[in-house]
Amino acid sequence: MIDNIRTIAVVGSGYMGGGIAQSLAIVGFPVVIADVSVQYAEAARARLIDEADRFEASGVFPVGAADAVRKNLTVARDIETAVAHVDFVQEAVSEVVAIKHEVLARISAAASPEAIIGSNTSTIPVSELDVAVVGPERFLNVHWSNPAPFVPGVELIVGRKTDRATLPIVKRMLTRAGRSGAEVADVPGFVLNRLQYVLLKEAASIVEEGVASIQDVDTIVRTTFGFRLAFFGPFAIADMAGLDVYANGFHTFEEGFGPRLAAPQLLLDQVAAGRHGVKNGGGWTGDVDADRLRALEDYRARAYSALVRLRADLGPSPLEADAVAPAATES
Repeated sequence: MIDNIRTIAVVGSGYMGGGIAQSLAIVGFPVVIADVSVQYAEAARARLIDEADRFEASGVFPVGAADAVRKNLTVARDIETAVAHVDFVQEAVSEVVAIKHEVLARISAAASPEAIIGSNTSTIPVSELDVAVVGPERFLNVHWSNPAPFVPGVELIVGRKTDRATLPIVKRMLTRAGRSGAEVADVPGFVLNRLQYVLLKEAASIVEEGVASIQDVDTIVRTTFGFRLAFFGPFAIADMAGLDVYANGFHTFEEGFGPRLAAPQLLLDQVAAGRHGVKNGGGWTGDVDADRLRALEDYRARAYSALVRLRADLGPSPLEADAVAPAATES
């Protein structure tokens, strides 16, 4: 297996694959793209260059980004040509097992035996895809998020046959691209989409029950807990609100909605151990003394106020009907 990623092929140049290729080209990786036809890949390259020009002109991309895309992003006539001599191949084709099997078989047959191969599947376990891969020990899921040029988190999932030595190599590539790789288990939906889909399902239930409209649910999410999620994950937010408060809240939910919204044992164990979050010294996210608590409070205040100012500067999105609302406190 290669010990460092220097050259990259992206197979599938649509919205996700194109965004990944663009992100890697901007930071200096030579990237070759391939798709169902050379004409489709050439059109994708032209689109990505045009987009980089527009984004650089508006200040969204750094100066020099568009020239980097022009210089580093090339097109191959087919998949086999694209992957033949690169260190890393990112597959980003349709989220259909049969299509991925066909493409991964072609990639792994033509790529160097030392090349690492990553899928960008958002929900399909590695164990359902590696059966099509020649040399599955060099195969893993490298799941970028949409839109790839801007969202910094990437899920990394190794399968039952994956050599774990691939992880630090891929992480170094992601770090160079300004991304953070987080390893999660090989289960359907992994973490990102398991959480995202559960939120959408509960949001849909709220609308179906007549509790709130689609527009009002979206407003609540983006101006309350969704606002905080830009800086803190759910465990940190619960630690700041108080784990005993959450336990009491789950009691109310269980009475109203039944066992599906009962308190998780992970929470009850913390409360039983007397760890109620930052207010009494720590919880899930570690011990918090007085100095660390003050630093946390100061950071949170700066972060939330900066986001309020940013939203005010940007104004409401084209999808919003209301004005920008201030952030809420934890609850």
